[in-house]
Order: sequence, then C-alpha cells, then structure tokens
Amino acid sequence: MVPPMQPNVTYQRDTSVTADEFIDVLNRSGLAERRPVGDRERIGKMLEHANLIVTARDESGALIGVARSLTDFAYCCYLSDIAVDRDWQRQRIGQRLIEETRRLATRQAKLILLTAPDAAGYYPHIGMTNATNCWVMERV
Repeated sequence: MVPPMQPNVTYQRDTSVTADEFIDVLNRSGLAERRPVGDRERIGKMLEHANLIVTARDESGALIGVARSLTDFAYCCYLSDIAVDRDWQRQRIGQRLIEETRRLATRQAKLILLTAPDAAGYYPHIGMTNATNCWVMERV
C-alpha cells in the first residue's frame, strides 16, 4: 500500500524506540544490509548510546522513519543512521528527519554523515555539501 503524498506524519525526538522497531525500519528501508540487524544486542547498544533520535510515525504510531545521531549540541552532530520505510520514501520524510535533527542539535553544530554510494546523489539536493577531508578507521 502506498501512502498519500501528504501523509499525516508526526516527527519528534524519541527515546522510546526499541531494538525490534529499529531493526524493522532498517529492514523496510534497505539500510539493513549495512547495519548489524542480526545482532539485536548490538542494535540495542546503538540506540542506548545515541543521544539524539528523531522519529517519523504514521497516524497509527508505527515507526516509518528514524534519524539516529551522536552530538555535543554545540559543535558537531554525527548523523549515523537515516532510514525511511521504502513505502514512504520520496515524500520528504528523510529530509524532514534531517531538518529536525539539525534543529534539535542546534544550528551551531555541524551536521556530518557518511553515505552509502547509492544514496550520495540525494544529499546535495537538500543542501548538503560533499566533504573530501573525512578519514575512517574500520572496525576490527
């Protein structure tokens, strides 16, 4: 079922997202292939230690999108996960999650994210710029 183009979606800072809900929306968004969805304990720690989670919920309260971040609310905000259910994509829900994250982290905090190659074209469209000075130390 495809929702209407102007969905009644509620956006809020949310500390009640469960590991099962998060795994479910990761699966429904396509982001699960790059997240440890088979390790519920690890997903739980990811949620527990994130200090800014913004959700999008439909009229029934079902989770349809989530932005999970780590921030100091003053200088930087690392937006680690942005996931929107495929059935709700292309309705600016992801953009609104990013806007709410930025608002809550404060405009003083630079918003930083790493993107999957197939999503790289989306971010310039919403006003983000590509940074070439990022370094990563892979997990062991």
